[in-house]
Parts: sequence; structure tokens; C-alpha cells
Amino acid sequence: MIEIFQQSLNGLAIGAVYVLIALGLTVVFGILGIAHFAHGSVAMFGGYLTFLVMEKFGIPFFAAMGIAMVGGAALGLVIERLAYHPVQDAPHINAFIIALGLTMMMEGMNLLMFGADQVVIQTPYRGVFYIAGIAVAELRLIVILTACVLVGAITLLIAKTKTGKSIRAVAQNRQAAILMGVNVSMVSLVVFAISSALGVAAGALIGALLAIAPGVGEGLAVKGFAVLILGGLGSIPGAIAGGLILGVSEAMAAGFISSAYKDVIAFLVMILVLLFRPEGLLGKR
Repeated sequence: MIEIFQQSLNGLAIGAVYVLIALGLTVVFGILGIAHFAHGSVAMFGGYLTFLVMEKFGIPFFAAMGIAMVGGAALGLVIERLAYHPVQDAPHINAFIIALGLTMMMEGMNLLMFGADQVVIQTPYRGVFYIAGIAVAELRLIVILTACVLVGAITLLIAKTKTGKSIRAVAQNRQAAILMGVNVSMVSLVVFAISSALGVAAGALIGALLAIAPGVGEGLAVKGFAVLILGGLGSIPGAIAGGLILGVSEAMAAGFISSAYKDVIAFLVMILVLLFRPEGLLGKR
């Protein structure tokens, strides 16, 4: 039983990162209908940038992550305006092809800017607490709490602000929102800025929790879309639930079977959910 609780805690930490990745994807897909495959590479950019700022200027982890999130938001604006905006009224296959090309471009940019070395972001959160025989790493708690704060901030933004109302209006009915005077072009920019900032935060946290390296971003994007399918496409509560379920299932598979099979077990859980509830756990029929 102690081992079950231990692996669950470990899974919640990595699941919190998956939640941030999935939230960034779901706001883009649910509102604009774009499968933003380059989101994982944006996350890796954020992790590398956080590491670089800390190393060059000696800035603490969270301050460096905040700076990286601002840079990520600016990158999101550029991506939306140069890559996706020109094809917003074109067939969806156009945006799909651009997303794939953008993924390769972002991976190449990360490689040129930051090199091919694996990077681990060093933080001062190295303590370990023991509660009822369960080892609780301070860093894992920090990751979970940080994800909770960011999720809460995004939820308040979408639910309580004028910008959030515009985002929800476009998500519900784009044409009606245009007729009501909503600036859809501006909403698209804001959505990509939010999405990229969340991705950067996830990249910084994964760099502190595990490591960042070329190719990791593609895996994160795949996990993010798996979470979307598991929780329900376009559903923010579904993204949260799906991310935590995927993280815990991976940890359980790694702890009780083998780390080599953790991805297989995680996607098996997703497939089983889709067999019995194709719209996802919290998606609408």
C-alpha cells in the first residue's frame, strides 16, 4: 500500500506537467481548431531558455521561469501571426501541414540555439520529507503547487475577465462572436500567447524534475494529445483529469512492471477509455 501511495505521488508530479501541456493544446484546439504539434518544441524552448537565464544571470528558478514565459508568449504571437493566421480560412489540412513543418523548424531552432546536450535545471528544492513511510520530494510538491497556481490563474482568466468571455464566445460560435463585435484576430493572438506561456512553464518544470534534450518535445506533444483524447477534446476539466490519470498510470506501470512499458500501459488506459467513452472522460457527446 505504501508503494502504491509512493508511485501515485510520483505520478501526480509528472501528471501536473502533462496538465500544463494539455491545457496549452486544448485552448488552441478547442477555440481555433488547430492541432498545434509544435507545442512540445515550444515547451523545450522554454526549458532551455529558463536554464540559460539562470546560468547567465544567476536568477532564481521561478524568476527565470517567469521571464521565459514572457518570451514564450511572444513566440506564440509570432507563431500565430506568421504560421497559422494566413491559413485561418483555408481547409484544415493546410494548418495541419504547417503544424508538422513548424515542429521540425522549432526542433531545429532549439538545436541551433541551445545545442544537443541534455540539460537538467538545478533548483534549491532538494529536500525529502517522510510522511507515514512515504518519501515526499520537495521538488515534486513544488511542481504540483506551481501547476495548481497556473491552472487556477488560467481558469480565472477565462471565467471572470472580458478577454476570457471573448475567448469563450469564439469557442462556442465563431460567426456569432464576429457579429457581436468580438475581435477574433486578437482572440487568436491571446490564445496562442497563453498556450505558449503554459508550454514554457511545463518545459521549465520538466527540466527541473527530469531533464530536457532534443527530441523530448515531440514526446511531450504526443502525451499532450493523448491527454486531450483521454479527457475530451476542448475540455479544460478533461485536460486536468486526463493529465493526472496519465501521469499516475505511467508511474504505476514504471513502479510495478517496468519503466520500459510505462508508455504502453499509459496509452492502453487511453484506448480502453475511448472504447467505452469515445468522447473522452469529460467531453461532450
